[in-house]
Amino acid sequence: MKRRWPWLVLAVIVIAALLAAWFFRARPLEVATARARIGPAAELVYATGYVEPQQPVSVQSRITAPVEKVLVNEGDRVTRGQPLFLLTDDEQRALVDQAAAQRRAAEQTEYRTVTLYMQGWVTKAARDQAVANADAARAAVATAGARQDQLVVRAEIDGVVTRRDIEPGELASPTRVLAQLGDPARIRITATVDERDIARVHLGQVALMSSDAWPGRTIRAAVAEVTPSGDPTQRAFRVRLHPASADNLPLGLTLEVNIVTRRTERALLIPASAYADGQVWTIRAGKAERRAVKTGITGSDNVEILSGLAAGDTVIVYTPSDLAPGRRVKARP
Repeated sequence: MKRRWPWLVLAVIVIAALLAAWFFRARPLEVATARARIGPAAELVYATGYVEPQQPVSVQSRITAPVEKVLVNEGDRVTRGQPLFLLTDDEQRALVDQAAAQRRAAEQTEYRTVTLYMQGWVTKAARDQAVANADAARAAVATAGARQDQLVVRAEIDGVVTRRDIEPGELASPTRVLAQLGDPARIRITATVDERDIARVHLGQVALMSSDAWPGRTIRAAVAEVTPSGDPTQRAFRVRLHPASADNLPLGLTLEVNIVTRRTERALLIPASAYADGQVWTIRAGKAERRAVKTGITGSDNVEILSGLAAGDTVIVYTPSDLAPGRRVKARP
């Protein structure tokens, strides 16, 4: 009798374990659920962008010289041809005077030589040489004057000085940008789009933009240009958009851009967390059932279902790790 006691205890433990497993298996597993619904779905391409003038102009000097005077400040409105910067021209004025003196001498020689030629005292070759020398002297004066005019840096467009990057005494050169001009009333947004998404972006598509400067505000725009070549370093392309309204969009403002590449007004939607690997879990007669589905537009919150579900079907939102087909479940909205 004493030898049977351990076996009886072991049998009781096994039976208790089996009963517990059966009870656990028979008890409905509580799961979070949602219903498939009809609603709008949009496929978006995300990008970041910034506001700039539609016609941005970089102001640069054509020659190298120190800046003597700065005639404009940031925010000033300017007109085409208006002087913006005066470069030091002491040396150039001396060269202009020298060219003028040489022209006067050449023209006097030309006059005397032509007169003597008409009187028969000099040859035609001497006359032609004097005329050529005078023409060269006059051209040198014109060249010196043009170079002196280049010491006045002028505006190439009507607009506003959006940025100024030089002060008096600093050296201007053809490679240095002295200022930026643009028209705040005619702006665009230049966005950087990943090369994996650029094939889905086309002219005329609607874009929805937002900025931390205006929480909760949505700014509408349209795709106006897609650059034909990308940046291999950033693996991205530039896309330019024109806003529906330029009100209160300061130049240089950064924006988050969502370009709507596809939209369906009546799509069958389920939460994105209910879909995985081409399948969803549904509830049928109180038991879990796995279904294969075909998806369309996929977003971070919702997924469009093209086939495999119907409107009103209940899907399990977060799938428990121990869920198996046929397991009894209890829906928890």
